[in-house]
Amino acid sequence: MPGREQGHLPSPGQAVYAISVAAELAGVGVQTLRLYEQHGLIAPLRSGGGTRRYSGEDLARLARIIELAAQGINLVGIGRILDLEDANTALRETNATLTDSNAVLHRSNTALTAERDRLRPRG
Repeated sequence: MPGREQGHLPSPGQAVYAISVAAELAGVGVQTLRLYEQHGLIAPLRSGGGTRRYSGEDLARLARIIELAAQGINLVGIGRILDLEDANTALRETNATLTDSNAVLHRSNTALTAERDRLRPRG
């Protein structure tokens, strides 16, 4: 919306949604969210008083859990899939970091080689 300031919405990692709101947004019951938590599929942050607080990232994960459950995958299978997806994401991030570092090193090596060749006595 033009003219609307950013920052009014919580960041994706900010845990702000109570369990009832998260359940409504995810389209499942509160007990289902508790079941997913018991199976280690989701781990909402807790307030100082112990109240579950869900983030936008948690809601995205819930959507993935619901999608997998709709395909008939049991909770153990969903947990394994999520673990593999998380590991894959971490590996992709590491690979991107290493690719960037490699490019920097390659540019540095090229510059050093050019400088060495420039300084090398001829003849």
